[in-house]
Amino acid sequence: MASTRDEIQSHLEDQIAHLSRQVASLTRAMSKRGAGAYSETRDDAAEFYGDMVERFSDALPAMRRQAHLARKTVNDNPVAAAVVGVAVLGLVFSLLSRR
Repeated sequence: MASTRDEIQSHLEDQIAHLSRQVASLTRAMSKRGAGAYSETRDDAAEFYGDMVERFSDALPAMRRQAHLARKTVNDNPVAAAVVGVAVLGLVFSLLSRR
């Protein structure tokens, strides 16, 4: 009986050692996949950022010109600018109050 018990214990220890090796192997594989996904995501984000910088740097002079024209118009017509501002605020308030 002691022999059978020793055999069972030895067999269980072998199975546990085998499972431990499999878990370690799976852990390494998941780590490699995670690192690859992180690297790919980082590269995609860097590319997206580069595209946005390029687009906005091209549009920035036009946006500055429009802002300058809007500022000049407001300075030339302060009453009309105030009326438009109040109208926009009223529109936003009415849209938000419907929800």
